[in-house]
Formats: sequence, structure tokens, C-alpha cells
Amino acid sequence: MSSYLFENNPHSAIYKKSLEIFSLSRNITSYLSHDLSNLQNNGKEDPNIYFSGDIVQQSVSLGPQILKAESQLFSEEKHKYAASVMRLSNLLYKNCERLERVNSNGKDFLPLLRKELKKFRKLQHTWRLTL
Repeated sequence: MSSYLFENNPHSAIYKKSLEIFSLSRNITSYLSHDLSNLQNNGKEDPNIYFSGDIVQQSVSLGPQILKAESQLFSEEKHKYAASVMRLSNLLYKNCERLERVNSNGKDFLPLLRKELKKFRKLQHTWRLTL
């Protein structure tokens, strides 16, 4: 998904943080995928390459879910999308932890992404209270 789609919607601080996380995860994945795309000695692909794709998919999904939550009229619908944002951020954090154990120079950037996710979680807590 193009970052252009996100940049046309100036919204909340949590939304802006989701854009940063998306950009960061995309850049980290480009480092990781270069190292993880090679076949292992047994001729199989490294299964960790899927986690690198997962962090991009999960981070790209954060923004639209935030926008959906913010645009809903009814509280129940807002909280449904907010719960989705929480699930995505938790999965993203777990996948970062998994990728920190891989053999790649890109893994050195994962603590930075986890740090940004911690900031996101703080924003998320406040954001959920305002929905």
C-alpha cells in the first residue's frame, strides 16, 4: 500500500504514529528479506522470511483500522475497530521479537521498531478512552 494514501488524511497522533511504524517496518523488512531470501543449506527457505512480511502487512493495516474507528458513529463499532488495532499491534510486537532471533543485520533495527510500538501502545491507551 502506498504511503500516499495515508498522507492525505491528517488525523490523530496515533494515526501519525501508525504511519511511522509502517515506514519503519517496510524499511526493516527490506534489510531482512535480502538476508532471509537465500536458501538454507538443506535447500529450504528460511521460515522467518514470512514474519518479515507479516510485520509489513500488520503495520499497513494499522492506519486504515484507526481511520475506521475514528469515523464510526456508534461506540460499539468504534470499539470493534479499536480492538482490531490492539490485536494488530500485539501481533506486530510478537513478530518483532521473533525476528530479533534471526541471522540478519536487519535485526539490529527491530529494537527501534519495538520502541516505537511501545510509544504507539501508550497513545493507543489514551486514544481508546477518547473513542
